[in-house]
Amino acid sequence: FALIGGLWLTYLLGYQLSVAVAVGFIALAGVAAEFGVVMLLYIDQALATRPQSAHTPATIRDAIIEGALTRIRPKMMTVAVIVVGLLPIMWSQGDGADIMKRIAAPLVGGMLSAPLISLFLIPALYRSWFNRGMQT
Repeated sequence: FALIGGLWLTYLLGYQLSVAVAVGFIALAGVAAEFGVVMLLYIDQALATRPQSAHTPATIRDAIIEGALTRIRPKMMTVAVIVVGLLPIMWSQGDGADIMKRIAAPLVGGMLSAPLISLFLIPALYRSWFNRGMQT
């Protein structure tokens, strides 16, 4: 999903796929993967604080909400720092700016969509996966 945001901004800016754009997508994939892994870790930690015998759908839901809520502020701070840090590159006009803009564009676009997957989709998938495991 983060790559979709990067693709859209790259397309809207009219950049062709190049090595510089590919480097931006590689960096974006790393940050997006880190978002997902850290979200799963926090949800697992919240679930581990509850006794395993009390794992009902309601307690699992509460643990998922608790784990996701603890990640909102750090995630928004990370996104804000990345976007604000890359905006001067996106506006620059100096030597080499055309290459740097192509590296920054996928990151900025992806940082606008990456939090959505880690805050909404990953907890929902975690819940459905965990509930499916409880039924067997």
